[in-house]
Amino acid sequence: MLKNYQFYYTLNGDINQPVILFLHGFLGNSQDFNARIFPLFSQFCCLTIDLPGHGKTQVLGEDSYYTMPQTATALIEVLNHLKIFQCYLMGYSMGGRLGLYLTLHFPQYFQKVILESTSPGLKTESERLQRFICDLQKVEQLQTLDFTTFLEQWYDQPLFKSLKNHPKFKQVFTQRLNNNPLELSKSLRYLGTGNQPSLWEKLPPNKIPLLLLVGEFDHKFKQINQEMNILSPVSQLQIVSHCGHNILIENSQAWINAIIKFLSE
Repeated sequence: MLKNYQFYYTLNGDINQPVILFLHGFLGNSQDFNARIFPLFSQFCCLTIDLPGHGKTQVLGEDSYYTMPQTATALIEVLNHLKIFQCYLMGYSMGGRLGLYLTLHFPQYFQKVILESTSPGLKTESERLQRFICDLQKVEQLQTLDFTTFLEQWYDQPLFKSLKNHPKFKQVFTQRLNNNPLELSKSLRYLGTGNQPSLWEKLPPNKIPLLLLVGEFDHKFKQINQEMNILSPVSQLQIVSHCGHNILIENSQAWINAIIKFLSE
């Protein structure tokens, strides 16, 4: 199917139902969704996929195939292979940034798009350079630190404060240990925010309806998504209570309800 990738994906539900493509965040994989999307199977066919550097997906080509443009093109090829020419899309964090790129560059494939805890990247070259340097520092840590130590430091970021206090955090942390640090380092270097082209200027002309989901405790992304909502005439913003950056885990029922409501409108 694809020369430079061997994608791992699962299809759950009736393929004759509307399809939702799910894109996970950094450190995650398709199982993040598979453990929680059972309530959707009666109405939708759910396509979950491991992104490059994560889960069971393998990149067979050079490191440039981890970048956003290359990954997005490859995902479109996966959809074509599966004969899915129109679908819904749901992306979380890194997967949301990739999902927004897909929406804006391949709009004919997507009917409605849900973005959880997502940004359109950084606006200026200087911001991107500063973030890229920060990303490279974390890349070096992935390659040199004990992986458990890296994960402990990663989840010490203010962004994940509420997740760390969640009863399911231990389970999440254990699942993250299954990652390959070298593969993650390539994902962070090439698909990280510092290496992502800015998508801000493409929001105003976008015609694909967007649902922007953000947790009430996620102050950084609330501000970003409020600005996104102002710029995009076809978006709606929903702030989800009792959670931070990871709504899927911290308030799964609200996450499911938001998806069903938006896609049924």
